[in-house]
Parts: sequence; C-alpha cells; structure tokens
Amino acid sequence: MTSTQKVISMAVRVITAIIFLQTLYFKFTGAEESIYIFTTVGMEPWGRVGSGVAELIASILILVPRTAWLGALMSLGVISGAIFFHLTVLGIEVQGDGGYLFILALVVFICSAITLWIHRRDIPFLNLK
Repeated sequence: MTSTQKVISMAVRVITAIIFLQTLYFKFTGAEESIYIFTTVGMEPWGRVGSGVAELIASILILVPRTAWLGALMSLGVISGAIFFHLTVLGIEVQGDGGYLFILALVVFICSAITLWIHRRDIPFLNLK
C-alpha cells in the first residue's frame, strides 16, 4: 500500500468510525429520534439496539488495519439498510433534520466502500495478493 493509500485509508476509516460511534449514544439511550425512526420502520426496540451493536462492532473492526476490510464490509451492510429505509419508508428528511442523517449514511457508505477497495488484498478468501 502506498503512503497516499495509507493516509486515505486512515481518514475514511476514522470518518466511518466517528459517525457510527457518535450515533451509538442515541441508539443505546433510547433518544426520541432513534425511537421514532425504528418505530416507523417497524423494528423498535430490537432493530435500534441490534443496529447499534452492529455499528459498534463494525467501528472497532474498521479501525484495526488487519480487519479494516471486514469492518468496511459490515459497515456497508448496516448502512445499506439505513439508506434503504430512508429511500422507502423514512424519506430523506427525518423529523425536520434537513436530510442530515441521510447525508451521514451516504458518507459512511462511500467511506466504507473506499476502505473495502483499498483493503481488498487483505480479504483472505479472494487471494488477490
């Protein structure tokens, strides 16, 4: 991996982890907006807590260089669900947030995709070395 790739990798991994980790407080404390979102999609409370646990695990995995690919793959799965619900049930704007949560979801998706691409050679079952 080139030094430029290392810098980009670290930046997108940290961005992903920060976004995921800052939303955990709202999911785990049962913040009004989180309860609204998961009630609207019919997954309250197990979806809220389950997605929070998945985001926590993905955040840890993505920050460790050796498991960054796995964290990125997990992040893509979790955030794809969020984007799906924004586009089908919730809408882009949720409770007057101006689309903020949707934009964060897109940022996580893009950063996770970049991470997965940069670390594709680390995926053991692809044998790309």
